[in-house]
Amino acid sequence: MTDNILKNITGTILLAGAGKMGGAMLTGWLAGGLDPRRVAVVDPHIAPEITALAAKGVVLNPDVKAAGAVETMVVAVKPQMFREAGAKLKSFVSEKTSVVSIMAGTTIASLEEVCGGAVVRAMPNTPAAIGRGITVAVAANNVSTTQRAVADALLRATGSVEWVEDEGLMDAVTAVSGSGPAYVFLLAEELARAGVEAGLPEALATKLARETVAGSGELLHQSELPSATLRQNVTSPGGTTAAALGVLMGEPGLRDLMIRAIAAATQRSRELAK
Repeated sequence: MTDNILKNITGTILLAGAGKMGGAMLTGWLAGGLDPRRVAVVDPHIAPEITALAAKGVVLNPDVKAAGAVETMVVAVKPQMFREAGAKLKSFVSEKTSVVSIMAGTTIASLEEVCGGAVVRAMPNTPAAIGRGITVAVAANNVSTTQRAVADALLRATGSVEWVEDEGLMDAVTAVSGSGPAYVFLLAEELARAGVEAGLPEALATKLARETVAGSGELLHQSELPSATLRQNVTSPGGTTAAALGVLMGEPGLRDLMIRAIAAATQRSRELAK
């Protein structure tokens, strides 16, 4: 379904910002069957791998006339650069253009004010770079069914997509999944550090931690069992895992720390949105 939508796009998909996330999305679109000649990229510092796509038909830094009728503009610039960049991008937006933003802490109202168009606000995360991201999106009231379907296909090119109706949820989404990879990387970092403290050589501790976190994540991805059940399946009564979980699940434990961490990130997202 996603591939069919991408293959049937007739207008221009304008990507504003081709950094790591924007570049990953572009790669996913082309792999999903989007005609490179339907893509235009606007970025003052285009990486060589993106420049190379010009040979396939991707248009780089076009003016408004060369870009043609922009069906969807995907805004992937850094949030702190949006006010400056958005004023320039507005010239590409017509009353028929949908604007899909993947900028953290940037509200639909701000996007409508700066760029115009029918706005979809989305929050992806960094595993999108390997096609394993998850994105949560919310659409403004004037986004049509067709525009939403195109936005879904463009976002789904880098992983799974969930839609919400309440924009107010996006701050918590940012805290859980947007920032979430950093929490997992911290787990691997601290697991390795604890292994060294327990007497393991640093290289071995690092290898064990990385592979354990990565493998457990893949098991969680492939299994239909709840994460709590998977945890219980590893835990023998009175065993080593139970001893460690007694610390992690004690008072105060990981649950309390995570609640506080998510609350702090959610609050910061709200502050940035203002």
